[in-house]
Amino acid sequence: MQITTEQEQLRERAIDLARTELAPHAHVCDETGAFPERSLELFKEHGFTGMCVPKEYGGQGLGILEACLALEGIAHGCMSSAMALQGNLNGPWRVIAEIGTEEQKKRYLPEVADGSRMFAIAMTEPNAGSDGLAMETTLTPDGDGFQLTGTKCHITGGDRSDTIMVFCRAPGTVGPYGIGVVLVERGTPGFEVLEIERKMGGRGMNEVVLGFDKVPVRPDQVVMMPDAGSKAGAQFLLVQFNPERCGNAAMSLGLGQAAFDYALDYTKKRHQFGRSVAEFQGIQWKFADMAVGLESARLLLWRAASSDEGGFPVTRHTAMAKLHCNEVGISVCNEAIGLLGHKGYLMDHPVERYFRDVRGMAIAGGTVDIQRNILGSAVTGIKTSQRPSA
Repeated sequence: MQITTEQEQLRERAIDLARTELAPHAHVCDETGAFPERSLELFKEHGFTGMCVPKEYGGQGLGILEACLALEGIAHGCMSSAMALQGNLNGPWRVIAEIGTEEQKKRYLPEVADGSRMFAIAMTEPNAGSDGLAMETTLTPDGDGFQLTGTKCHITGGDRSDTIMVFCRAPGTVGPYGIGVVLVERGTPGFEVLEIERKMGGRGMNEVVLGFDKVPVRPDQVVMMPDAGSKAGAQFLLVQFNPERCGNAAMSLGLGQAAFDYALDYTKKRHQFGRSVAEFQGIQWKFADMAVGLESARLLLWRAASSDEGGFPVTRHTAMAKLHCNEVGISVCNEAIGLLGHKGYLMDHPVERYFRDVRGMAIAGGTVDIQRNILGSAVTGIKTSQRPSA
């Protein structure tokens, strides 16, 4: 699969911004855990925040493929910055654009486009990780509106976001029945950040525990009403993550490519036994394998990002892309550390940070093991429940 000249120019523009403006400051986010505010301002200035929002709501109307090309380029310089941009390109606003009311679209989408509103998505709970359908957060009718009660964890950017898209369920429901989606604004009574979780990489985008204690929710904040007799919410939950999974794969690629480029430059300059390390056949084979992995993963991602099924990328293609990009990214970053020798283990060089950053991508948005479950069912035609038989 080929990309157009315009798409390649977009990718190069993102890489150039990452190398010149983001990479020199990436270590600050990693060392301090500070949100990359400067990067967000640069994204606004260079037109990245509104790339994918429909034109009628102030955006450029580009697709998920363009979003992935930009994210790969940005992650090449600063993973925390790419994670911040991910919300503007592939975040929860896409759910509003697809199934939200016209009022919700007019209220939220222009602010996503101009970069003034940041979204987070809250699905994971202490007892509902890979088993997302085990969620317990409940939306209860209350007068003319509702009350939201529950706890969400590992919510990326949940402390910095203006709006949280919360997956919840109707009272008394379990499993795939009765799941819905609501919006909660920062500062709403009963809503608070309970904990900022310490993590291995991507430190400029905090992951947090969020508490919802009878949080008032107006009818106009309901994106999908939980229906106790319907599985529609659960089915929607499975596909609406696909844009973010494509973005996750793109960031893995960006980190892998950054590690590849750094290691190649280092081994060309580093001399042992009277010649550059890059001249040794064993080292060249490593680079050959790394290059094949990156290119094959990139092609799988481009196919997934270009596919469409009900407004979202095809699940089978997305699972393949995320699985392969995650594992290639980890493998290449790990090899890069080895190619630098002991220097690769030191914080004086960025490859150890690349590895820490990329490792989380294989967990976020559905682990690589869950992607294998999805693909196993798809390729065999046999769908087996992970839950024990009654």
